[in-house]
This record gives sequence, C-alpha cells and structure tokens, in this order.
Amino acid sequence: MKIEVTDSASKWFQQEMGLGNGNGVRFYGKVYGKTPVHDGFSLALTRDDDPEKVYTKTNKDGINYFVDEDDRWFFKGYDLKVDFDPKKDPENVVYTYEANGEL
Repeated sequence: MKIEVTDSASKWFQQEMGLGNGNGVRFYGKVYGKTPVHDGFSLALTRDDDPEKVYTKTNKDGINYFVDEDDRWFFKGYDLKVDFDPKKDPENVVYTYEANGEL
C-alpha cells in the first residue's frame, strides 16, 4: 500500500492541524459511514507524532502520513491518494482509493 499526499493537501494539513517538521498524521478506519470501497466504515485521521507499529508511511514536507499495522484491514488492496481542492470542497480533503492488487 502506498500513500500519496498532494502539495495542496500537505499545505491544508499544515494550516488546519498546525503540523510541522516531524509531526505525523495517522489514517484509520472507523465504524459508521461509507467509502467507495467500504460500506459501514469511513476513513478517519488523527495527529500521531509517535507511531509504534507502522504498516505503511510516506513523508511529505517533513510530515509523516501513515497507517498503523492494526488498520491494515481497512486499506488492504488499495493505495490512498490524499488531495485538497478548495474549488471542489473548501472544507474537506478528498480521498481516492486505487486498487493495487494486494491480497
């Protein structure tokens, strides 16, 4: 699984969450909601500067974006693209799931 964070999303996270070099954002699945690939679950995030069991991560502008090993089930088989387009939705980040063939 790969995580891609666009330049505009990185800037949004820095501004909205007050993130700087060495900080982290953990993505995970939570009960309730819906994604294009899960019914009954939605994607959530939290600031986490000290991950313990990383399944996958990427670093963008000095910030670590990652998924914990315990949340592998939610992302298995997909890469995650994180984008932000204020013209489309000035309040929300857009998450795109791309099948990667992982079983």
